[in-house]
Amino acid sequence: MAAAPPTNEMENLTIEAPVPKGTAKRDALRANEIAVQKKWEEMRAFEANPDPNAESFMVTFPYPYSNGHLHIGHAFSLTKAIFRAQFERHQGKNVLFPFAFHCTGMPIQAAANKLKSEIEMYGSPPQFPEEDPEVRAKMEAEIAAAKEAKAAQNTDKSKGSKTKLVQKTGTGIVRQWNILAKMVPLDEIPQFVDPYHWLMYFPPIGVTHLKNFGVGVDWRRAFITTAVNPYYDAFIRWQFETLRAKNKILFGKRNNVFSLVDGQVCADHDRSEGEGVGPQEYVLIKLQVLPVEDPTRHAKMAKILEDNKDKPVYLVPATLRPETMYGQTNCFVLPTGEYGAYVVDATNEIFIMSARSARGLSCQTYKDGQGFTNEFGKITCLETFSGDELLGLPLKAPLAKYDKVYTLPLLTISMSKGTGVVTSVPSDAPDDYVSLKALQDKADFRAKFGLTDEMVLPYEVVPIISIEGYGNASAVFMCEKLKITSPNDKAKLTQAKDETYLKGFTLGVMEVGPHKGKKVSEAKPIIKEEMIEAGQACLYFEPESRVVSRTNDECVVAATDQWYLAYGEESWSEAVRNHVLDSGSFDAYDPKAL
Repeated sequence: MAAAPPTNEMENLTIEAPVPKGTAKRDALRANEIAVQKKWEEMRAFEANPDPNAESFMVTFPYPYSNGHLHIGHAFSLTKAIFRAQFERHQGKNVLFPFAFHCTGMPIQAAANKLKSEIEMYGSPPQFPEEDPEVRAKMEAEIAAAKEAKAAQNTDKSKGSKTKLVQKTGTGIVRQWNILAKMVPLDEIPQFVDPYHWLMYFPPIGVTHLKNFGVGVDWRRAFITTAVNPYYDAFIRWQFETLRAKNKILFGKRNNVFSLVDGQVCADHDRSEGEGVGPQEYVLIKLQVLPVEDPTRHAKMAKILEDNKDKPVYLVPATLRPETMYGQTNCFVLPTGEYGAYVVDATNEIFIMSARSARGLSCQTYKDGQGFTNEFGKITCLETFSGDELLGLPLKAPLAKYDKVYTLPLLTISMSKGTGVVTSVPSDAPDDYVSLKALQDKADFRAKFGLTDEMVLPYEVVPIISIEGYGNASAVFMCEKLKITSPNDKAKLTQAKDETYLKGFTLGVMEVGPHKGKKVSEAKPIIKEEMIEAGQACLYFEPESRVVSRTNDECVVAATDQWYLAYGEESWSEAVRNHVLDSGSFDAYDPKAL
């Protein structure tokens, strides 16, 4: 239908720019606000002194972190405290409202370190490479691609796939200099390479802003944290010493996410990536390297064996399923991966693993507080190998049916997880079954990697766990059920893996070994301890997923000396329950809080 022609009124219609509104009302309100706040200052209206004749009421607010200005989130949360304090004052109560600024932890130190690094690399003021539009476009494209890849790998919806920088800025090209330039005069920025300068600079600005906001704080009772404030430091020491005297604080080695660059545990607020990620326990299985059969291909390994006759050499895959080791048929490495031969001082052994995992192992304990290496965070590398140089090595796999197995290629191994070495149990691991079958079915595939038939063809699936409805080779069952024929069927393999692992643990029954007839859930921890005691395995930890500190260090898991609160201690938790459930001594103000 054709549009109606415009009316005369519409033809003559004109749009005029809006007349700016006056600011008289706002100016008057602001003038009143300034006058009242000045009066508060003169009268010391919010200074609360002890008064035995008035009912006391205290308001407090979580210390805001002082690595920058306060923001609208602080203001929004503060309104609750401000309104309540003022209400109680109007009720005639003696109201105390103290305030503090949080300066403890790595964020300030990390920001100072980052600024120092930027100045050293790019000058002062710095000339960053992304100031060139072409360079910036390339950097942003690389960051976007990495972000998409990370999101595609993320299967845990409870943990965000974005880093804090991307969440806050939408881009990963963030410079500490530029962040400070939004808050600090340019000529003062170089002073912030000193972390203590942050403590002197931002808290006073915070006080001014809060006074302008009208928070009603007794500023005589304001402070900053850290040992810079000896009074607060003494208070924290008193807390811990008192709790220790009551046996509420324990001491010992604990595995925590750790930054070697920072030299300390990397807690959530010290991370730029990986918030909420904790340590994951693995079991390293020791597959001993036997005398080499191909002196040319394995010349490096032959020399390692010859030069270290007093030290057994092991490939050490990391597994979550030690109970399945009865079904090993081979060991996998990534042909293009990079591996090393690392000396483990605690056991006088040599482990073949990735450099990344060796770095983590050097920060952990072997037994009774003794580290795997003599020096924390340091490990000796005797030789490096490509994965291809490890293919075809003969190995002795603990608990396996076969006296000798071989190292075979697996193209889907991630060198950023585990040790880069994977032990193969095709009866209960769909990925292992499909990958082994591909090598067995394709002679050209074996030839491509220089493998003989004897290294692959004789190795049949070894049934070890019976699952009702899945038989005694659940991986084979699921691969046939889902028609999985290639290691590249990633979605189907993930489905098969999740189902077989879950059913195996909850419903599986051991068919082999001294624990035959036991449920897998019962046998698993026993077999793990037996292998460790027999020297066939050891524990190894790494973060559940990638963790990066604010100093841009990829974190490991380290066993460090820790003072820690015994929150689970029964008498303590019982005392807390009794206190909060006693309406005579504790008022939660809302029953739902309990």
